[in-house]
This record gives sequence, structure tokens and C-alpha cells, in this order.
Amino acid sequence: MPELPEVETVRSGLARWVVGRTIGAVEVRHPRAIRRHPGGAQDFADALTGRTITEARRRGKYLWLPLDSGDAVVGHLGMSGQLLVQPADAAEEKHLHIRFDFTDGGPQLRFVDQRTFGGLAVSPGGAVLPAEIAHIALDPIDPAFVEKDFLAALRRRRTAVKRALLDQSLISGVGNIYADEALWRAKLHGERPSDELTAPAAKRLLTHVRDVLAEAIAVGGTTFDALYVNVNGESGYFDRSLNAYGREGEPCSRCGSPIRRESFMNRSSFSCPRCQPRPRPTTP
Repeated sequence: MPELPEVETVRSGLARWVVGRTIGAVEVRHPRAIRRHPGGAQDFADALTGRTITEARRRGKYLWLPLDSGDAVVGHLGMSGQLLVQPADAAEEKHLHIRFDFTDGGPQLRFVDQRTFGGLAVSPGGAVLPAEIAHIALDPIDPAFVEKDFLAALRRRRTAVKRALLDQSLISGVGNIYADEALWRAKLHGERPSDELTAPAAKRLLTHVRDVLAEAIAVGGTTFDALYVNVNGESGYFDRSLNAYGREGEPCSRCGSPIRRESFMNRSSFSCPRCQPRPRPTTP
């Protein structure tokens, strides 16, 4: 699933290619793509036709496009969603679900989603912040993110530190890939209890989270297959810089020990057994 760097890359492309343009027509081809819009396909199209996109914004893994009406288009890419900017005469994608035409006759915006887990909706009055995502915490690269508040909350949580990093009500945008990478850099195992972290260790972890996200954004995110691309259909290259995630059995670039894979919440965690020893079980 796309995480913060991938969604930020898409947001940046939307800011370049669709902000300031007026929507001329909207075509919904698959009802699941707007299943979170209670009014249905026609209401979705009516609410957007004639409206001008004023910004492209993001919170965590969610995108929203504020409109001159005060409403917003809010979206989540899910597992395989793509927002593509394409010439009007470009061949239609196999899994094209929503198409936006603009009054200037320029490139279209297309929502393509192979697995149909993502989707778009109109958020009434949501231009500043859609109510649907107001519960999501700020991400660590947001200028409004308060470091000391997050660190205090992290150390209060009685949970494994990786679970805390994936808790979108605590810190948003961090998913499985970047949690593993930040934990590897911080030399922490994901099962380390967050309430046992020292203040310096917690701060060091947050620094690595920010660094990993920033480096991934700089190269367009991480692409493991064709399901994540930017608005121009280009892949990200951070997979070439991964030290832990997806590298089971390969030597740790720091100590040479084979990277291990462990089951985690129906997914996998990757870590170095030497650099990131599992915490000792606590005595009941």
C-alpha cells in the first residue's frame, strides 16, 4: 500500500498539473471507486462539474483537492490506486474508473485502480480539512507536527514500538516499509515496548523516521510493482536504498548478518538479528 512518500509524490504531481484548472466533466465508470460518496455517481459528478481545483493537499496517506466551492475531493489510493495525468487521446487504461475532463481542453485526470480498494468522494465543506480524515494525526514532516507531544505520547503507549509507528491516530503516513527502515536505522526491534524507550532512543527513532521519509520522497517513493507510479506513470526508486524491508536472507549492510523476516499483523517485518535483537520477555 502506498505510504507517505508515494502519496506525497502524487500530491506534488497534482499540484503541478491540475491545480488552477476547472473541471468540465466527470465520468464515473465503476461504482466502487466512489463507494464512500453517499450521493452516488451523478451527485459526485454534479458537485464537481464547473468547480476549480485550488490546491493539492495531503494528510498521512490521504489526498484532498480543495475546490473553489469550499468542498473538496478526498481520496485514498488503497492498494493499487493511481491518479494519472493523461492526454485526452491517450489509450484508456484497463482499470480506468473515473475520468476528469477540464475546460481548458488539456490533459485529463484519471483514477485507475486494479484492485478497487481505493476511491474518491466529495467532502462537503472539506476544503480546509475534510471531516472524514480529521481524526488522523499529523505526519512527522508536517510543519505543524509537535515533536515533544508525539514523543511523550509514544512513550506512554503500552504497545510494541512498530505498532505505535503504524497507529495513524498517533503519527500518520508511516507504513510497513518505512517503519522497518526507521527501526533498522535506530537499531530497535519492532517488538520493543514503546513505554520502555528512553527519551534519547525515542527522539533518535523519530529522527530516522523523518530521514527515511524525506529520502524516499526525494526519489519518488518505493515501487515494487507497476501498481504504484506517479501522475506521469513513472516509478519510484527508494527500493534501491532499502536496508531491511524485503531483504530476507541478504546480509545486513551494517554488520553482515542475514536479514530476518518475521510475521507481523498478517504482514512481514524485516530486521537484523544482531543490530536489532528481540527484547527479552518480561516476567509476569
